[in-house]
Amino acid sequence: MTDAPTSDRPFFTVHTRLDGHLGRTGTIATPHGDIRTPAFVPVGTQATVKAVLPETMAELGAQALLANAYHLYLRPGSDIVDEAGGLGRFMNWPGPTFTDSGGFQVMSLGVGFKKVLAMEAVDMRADDVIAAGKERLAHVDDEGVTFKSHLDGSRHRFTPEVSMRIQHQLGADVIFAFDELTTLMNTRGYQEESVQRTHEWALRCLVEHERQTAERSSKPYQALFGVIQGAQYEDLRRQACRGLESLRTDDGLGFDGYGIGGALEKQNLGTIVGWCSQELPEHKPRHLLGISEPEDLFVAIENGADTFDCVQPSRVGRNAAIYTYDGRFNIDAARFKRDFTPIDEDCDCYTCGHYTRAYLRHLFKAKEMLASTLATIHNERFTIRLVDRIRDAIDDGSYEEFKAEVLGRYKVRGTQQQP
Repeated sequence: MTDAPTSDRPFFTVHTRLDGHLGRTGTIATPHGDIRTPAFVPVGTQATVKAVLPETMAELGAQALLANAYHLYLRPGSDIVDEAGGLGRFMNWPGPTFTDSGGFQVMSLGVGFKKVLAMEAVDMRADDVIAAGKERLAHVDDEGVTFKSHLDGSRHRFTPEVSMRIQHQLGADVIFAFDELTTLMNTRGYQEESVQRTHEWALRCLVEHERQTAERSSKPYQALFGVIQGAQYEDLRRQACRGLESLRTDDGLGFDGYGIGGALEKQNLGTIVGWCSQELPEHKPRHLLGISEPEDLFVAIENGADTFDCVQPSRVGRNAAIYTYDGRFNIDAARFKRDFTPIDEDCDCYTCGHYTRAYLRHLFKAKEMLASTLATIHNERFTIRLVDRIRDAIDDGSYEEFKAEVLGRYKVRGTQQQP
C-alpha cells in the first residue's frame, strides 16, 4: 500500500500560495465531495449541529461536518451508526464528514475541564492535572486510557486500536489518530513523555487503520490524519511533525494529513502553526483543531492551516452571543428590546433576512428553543462565509487588503465596546 488512497485524483491539491506566508488554497478530494480550502468545518458532536438541521447547514455553505467518536461510541454506539450506513447517512448529511479520535473528550472530561483545557500558561506545573473540585475519570498508561463515562459512570477503555475500530464503524471521510492531550499546566518532562506516547500510538493507529481498511474493502477509503502535540515547545512540535511523517506500516501506509492539536496560548497560535507547516509535507492537508475566532482564522491560515473545526459559533449562539464584522455582542441586552433592524445587515443568512434583533432578544428572554436555532444559523454562516472570503482573497491576490478591512473593523471581545 502507499501513503495516499488509490484514486484518479490526488487527495489534496494545492492551488494558490499566499505571498510572504505559509498559507495556501487547495482542494481535498473525498468520497462524498470536494472540500475547497481553507475551510471551516462546523462541529456536530453527536451527529448534529445543535438546534440546526443538516439540510440547513448545507444551505449555509458548510462543506463538511465533524462529529465526535467518544460521544457517538457512548451513545448511540458506533455499531448502530455503522448499521445505519455510516455517519453521513445516519444524520442525513450527503457531504464529507470528519470524526475526531475521542482523545480530547476522554482527557478533558476525564479531568473535569469539560469544553476546553487550560489555554493560559500558569506558574503551577504538574504531571497530574485535574480541575478544581473534580474527580479524575480518566487514567493514561502506555497502552491507552481507562475512563468513566460522563453519562452514567460506566468504565470504558480506549486504545489506538479501539479508536480506529470505532471511527471505521462511524465511516467518516477523514478520521484522526488517537493521541494523548496535555494541558499547559503539565511539566516539560510530561510533555516529552506524551509526545513519545502519542508517536507510538500513531503507529498503532496506522497498523489498525490498514487492517480495518482491508477488512472493510467494500467501503470508501477513509483518510487518516496524525495528530501533533508538544504544547508550546518548538523542539517538541517539530519533533512530533517529523516523527509522524516518518511513520509507515510494513506495507508502506502513512498518514494522509495532519491535525495540529493540544493546548496553546492564543498569542502563540500563529507561531506554533508555522513551526508545524514548515516541517510537514506540502502535499498533505493540515487541520487545526478547535479554533474559529475571526482574528485566529487569519493567523492560522497565514501560517499554513487548511481546515479548522470548532464548537464556538454554535455554543455561544445558544447563549445569545452574535458574531458580526463589528465584533461579537449579546443579543439579549436591554438596548435591543425595540430594535427592529436585522441582526446583522452585512449577513446573507436566513435569520438576518427574516428576523429582527428585538425578536431574537424576545426569544432568548422567553427561553424559546427557536432562539438557539436562529442564533446558530447566523453564527455558523458568519464563520463559514468569512473563511470562504479569505480563500477567495488569497486566490484573487487581495488577501492583505481584505485582512486589513476585516480586522480594522472587527472589535475583539473584551478590548473594545461591542455594537
